[in-house]
Amino acid sequence: MTSQLYVGQVAHARKQPVEYRFAYRTFSLKVDLDEIAQESQKLRWLSLNRFNLVSLNYKDHGARDGTPWRQWLDGFLAQYGIERPARAELICYPRVLGYSFNPLSMWYAYDANNQLLAIIGEVSNTFGQWHHYVLKLAGGTAKDIQAQAQKVFHVSPFIDMDARYHFRFGAPAEKVFTSIRETRDGVEFFSASEAGRVLDLTDRHLIKQVGFAPFSMLKVIALIHWWALKIVLKGGKFHRTPKHLEAVQYSHSEMTLC
Repeated sequence: MTSQLYVGQVAHARKQPVEYRFAYRTFSLKVDLDEIAQESQKLRWLSLNRFNLVSLNYKDHGARDGTPWRQWLDGFLAQYGIERPARAELICYPRVLGYSFNPLSMWYAYDANNQLLAIIGEVSNTFGQWHHYVLKLAGGTAKDIQAQAQKVFHVSPFIDMDARYHFRFGAPAEKVFTSIRETRDGVEFFSASEAGRVLDLTDRHLIKQVGFAPFSMLKVIALIHWWALKIVLKGGKFHRTPKHLEAVQYSHSEMTLC
């Protein structure tokens, strides 16, 4: 199968107003947009657009209205003057027993020579909103791409909008790595990263990873709330969604190469 599974670790680190760091085990899927419909039919424990032990759903990513991912991506990239990719991938967390938690998903578009045309970071918050940060590329398979973007999408209620993102990523292969540093006036105050290694997408590997998934999800939710409480007790300021963004369910903007 061209779609694959990544097993790895996500790490969060914050320096202000409360310093902390935590990491947790995770697994994600690298989805070949042209093949996943057929591939999922060959697997007992993975389904597309229907309930299963592990599942993927068109409503979780892209347009989030049920539009097939390939159809949405082709049209979306055309808005940025990017040709229809010969191949496209999505790295995301699947649903496990119907539940998913996807603060960041990554899209990769390639030309006929397997050179990168674009990378899209899909960021979601807990208010049902999402944003696409788009990086246009002139081709290449660089393993260490660095880009930046002004923060225009509200994510954490404990971080205001006066910040800039610094991205680092590469075309996923045997390993995958993505990191985002958040700075204010050139000073880093928050970072998140994910690193993983590839496994074949099989029922056996899915079953093995799902065995850890519920504990990982519970750990993440518990840690997020625990540190949120500490930030409040330490005098951290709560930032509501800016008024001009309250009614904006979806938006997108461009990244620039460093």
